[in-house]
Amino acid sequence: MSFGPLVDARWLHEHVDDMDLRVIDFRWYLIASRFGRDEYLKGHIPGAVFVDLGDVTGSRDEGNQGRHPLPTPQHFEHAMRGAGVGSDTKVVVYDDAGGSVAARLWFLLEWFGHRAQAVLDGGLAAWHGPLETTAPAVAPGDFRAKQPDSTRVVDFRGVEGLRGVVLLDARAGGRYRGEAEPVDPKAGHVPGARSAPWSDNLGPEGRFRPPKELRHRYTELGAEGGAVVYCGSGVNACHDLLALRLAGIDDVRLYAGSWSDWSNRDLPVATGAEPG
Repeated sequence: MSFGPLVDARWLHEHVDDMDLRVIDFRWYLIASRFGRDEYLKGHIPGAVFVDLGDVTGSRDEGNQGRHPLPTPQHFEHAMRGAGVGSDTKVVVYDDAGGSVAARLWFLLEWFGHRAQAVLDGGLAAWHGPLETTAPAVAPGDFRAKQPDSTRVVDFRGVEGLRGVVLLDARAGGRYRGEAEPVDPKAGHVPGARSAPWSDNLGPEGRFRPPKELRHRYTELGAEGGAVVYCGSGVNACHDLLALRLAGIDDVRLYAGSWSDWSNRDLPVATGAEPG
């Protein structure tokens, strides 16, 4: 039986004590005054271990671009083993941001060859059981990172050369239109990109919309035949990748450097709403 890409809180309540399950708290915040580890220590799902986004982010010294480069297999393997992840472990990842951060670790686990990972639908808010404030001691796992599939990611050259595939911008509409840019040096979007905010993947209760609704959304955006997705730094874009998976659209790729890469280069920038 396949596992993921989502689990609900009821399933997690029933399986949280399973020996082959690892729950990972992957909270992270764009604002520099708030830290995921602090929030984890204030209260987390029982048995959950904390992994920081920085723990699974590569180095620009390795030739990567953007604010959150993809890690090397060795880097990622070390982090996952430290979190107690084994080759046969089921991994459930959660955050408190609608899955917009947790989806990044879901993507990385799959990209490096793991085959049993899921995002907790609704995140911490969906968990109505008790919380813990102490970090559990976990034995190191034996996770082994495989060589990732390079065709699932693109760089700025791949974006420049896109033909016949829609480019989706997962950031909030205001950042897409260039009305605000809190982090990167230029405001706006990659010319030709369609606005596809990750938050629109969620229903009013903060959980993913049904697959049929997601399929309709992405078909309307022109992604039925495949898509390349980007955001600010390649983190929140993984939420769109997860939604596309739920919609049954598998020919999708991540622009790894995303806007933090594009906006630091001498490349054209568009602003305003989509034409038409």
